[in-house]
Amino acid sequence: MRLLCRHQRRRLYSSSINTAAESCSPLQLYTRIDSFSILSALKSSTSLPHTRHLHAHLLKLGFSAHLHVATCLLSLYAPAQFSDARLMFDEMPQRSPVTWNIMITAHSRRAQIRAARHMFDEMPQRNQSSYSSMIAAYIHNSLLHDGLSLFRLMTTTAVTAFAPDELTLGPILSACGRLCSVGLPLGKSTHTFIIKNKWHLNAELGASLVDMYAKCGALTSAATVFAAMRDANRNVVSWTSLICGAAQHGRGQDALAVFEQMRESGVEPNDVTFTGVLTACVRAGMVDEGRRCFRMIRRPKIQHYGCMVDLYGKKGLLQEAYEVIETMPYEANAVVWGSFLSSCMLHKEMGVVDRVVDKVMSVIRPDKDGGVYSLLSQLYLLSGRVSEAEGIRRLMVAQNVRKIRASSFIN
Repeated sequence: MRLLCRHQRRRLYSSSINTAAESCSPLQLYTRIDSFSILSALKSSTSLPHTRHLHAHLLKLGFSAHLHVATCLLSLYAPAQFSDARLMFDEMPQRSPVTWNIMITAHSRRAQIRAARHMFDEMPQRNQSSYSSMIAAYIHNSLLHDGLSLFRLMTTTAVTAFAPDELTLGPILSACGRLCSVGLPLGKSTHTFIIKNKWHLNAELGASLVDMYAKCGALTSAATVFAAMRDANRNVVSWTSLICGAAQHGRGQDALAVFEQMRESGVEPNDVTFTGVLTACVRAGMVDEGRRCFRMIRRPKIQHYGCMVDLYGKKGLLQEAYEVIETMPYEANAVVWGSFLSSCMLHKEMGVVDRVVDKVMSVIRPDKDGGVYSLLSQLYLLSGRVSEAEGIRRLMVAQNVRKIRASSFIN
């Protein structure tokens, strides 16, 4: 009976704290509570000042050394105030694999990959989540081969071998897709693992597989995976992956067909979907379809306007392309201007340079937009204005313009 009463009191205090937390005053009932109730209060914290306020009271009450409480506090500090999280981690008398994983992820979000790997290497005991956190850290910071190497180590080393779970396979499939044809063999073997283990294709895993195959150009395989997913799991991400994959590999009509099926199924397109559809129209030269799709966008972003500039420009409709730049509610960036100048070069329209050169020079940056500088120089040169072309070249040297980056507006 005494145990039942104690349990009932604990539930009452926890419920009261949750209720108080909803009114932003979870500390008002901090008498006679336990760690279970404290965790409820911590999980309700919605801001850094709120978390610090709770932490101060926990120090007074002597609960801050409790491992689960400290772990919860660490997870709150890590994304919001890294220095506090690091200090707290260093002072923890006890650490679990969860606390180490939190810090690995926190370093990753700050692009501190060496520090994240140091954390991983220093862990006294690693679990599956530890490998997943470090693999995700590599892949989210574009160190794809490092992520895949660690994945192979995770699954093949006799001493530490772990079977991958869904949290691990999501980043792995993402890396395979970003490596395109190079990543396709590992992507296929990952899919085989999923099939052999009879994993259910939920929305996240299904979308990851569709995206991987689509980016690798295996559009038939992408469509097969998509068809195997339940209707309820075919979300905007998986639909968009099919559309963008078709667009990326020059299958404009297929991209539009999938887009129409998506709309008929009742799934609402997002900004990325429309970018994929418009890119498909650009690649296939479908001006009318591009106009129609653009009109469907409630609030077009600069990337959508940029697609229209590219669409008109590549078809030689340079006046229409320029009108989009002049009338859109955004200042044209280097990508938009690069696309426009590339079209001018394609159609040998040299007279436009004087009209736009000042605007272009005001937005391009020496460390990132070398392709635009080169386009301006070439346009001047082809129009016979050698001195202006040489002036751009001298400027490129003076400003140490980097020309190695492949610009997205040049095919």
